[in-house]
Amino acid sequence: MYKKIVSLALLFAIIACNKTAFTGRRSMTLIPNSQLNQMSFTEYKTFLSQNKTLSSGKEVDLVKRVGNDIKIAAETYYKQKGMASQLKGFAWEFNVVESPEINAFCMPGGKVVVYTGILGVTQNEDALAVVMGHEIAHALADHGNERMSQGLVAQLGLSALDVALANKPAETRNMLMTAVGAGAQVGVLLPFSRKHESEADEIGLYLMAMAGYNPNEAAPFWQRMNAQGGGSRPPEFMSTHPDPKKRSETLKALIPKARGYAMKYPAVGSSKLKK
Repeated sequence: MYKKIVSLALLFAIIACNKTAFTGRRSMTLIPNSQLNQMSFTEYKTFLSQNKTLSSGKEVDLVKRVGNDIKIAAETYYKQKGMASQLKGFAWEFNVVESPEINAFCMPGGKVVVYTGILGVTQNEDALAVVMGHEIAHALADHGNERMSQGLVAQLGLSALDVALANKPAETRNMLMTAVGAGAQVGVLLPFSRKHESEADEIGLYLMAMAGYNPNEAAPFWQRMNAQGGGSRPPEFMSTHPDPKKRSETLKALIPKARGYAMKYPAVGSSKLKK
């Protein structure tokens, strides 16, 4: 029986091995994106209804503008690379939740939330682009799907998602929110691994540069984020993020490559590039 399960898992891995844009990393995703997006959109709507979501104001205008710029950058790149079909299921949305919590996340299908608490750390539009580029990169790289797939195997066995939803709906919904960094820790899973965070750093840097934002703001922003714990424990948002010193060095080293992407794939239509 054990050998059968292992063989089945390997078969799933072979069938559902995806290649990430920008980095070329291969990942195992067992859940059809159409099904995961449907779950994501439902949970996103529920989350907004249960939190104080702002409908207007300078914070809302800022988040929507930066989010739309990065969306255009992603769509421009994917179109020029002949991969536009990979964004077919995205239904982009950018919302601001009033909360002192220092957090932001992007659910599968392009559903973004930015907490007002993190705006005090971003301090400027370019640093907000660092945050939103990073979070959108998680969705583009299917990190949520990858984490959900790992969770289904680790916690619910190899049952199909519809079976998992039927038998353990609450656990499965919690797993989705955890997988995108919007929920509490579930079992042994943390929101994202350091590997995912580093990949999101890299992709996010390219996206913000293509959208016309300054990639030099990335390292200083993450340094400010790391300092938020008062020298003790950093925000939950930073729980699985890379070592601060190594992260800064890596981001600085990637800036020339990010500027190269900006020159080759300018996101025509973004507010930054219009100026």
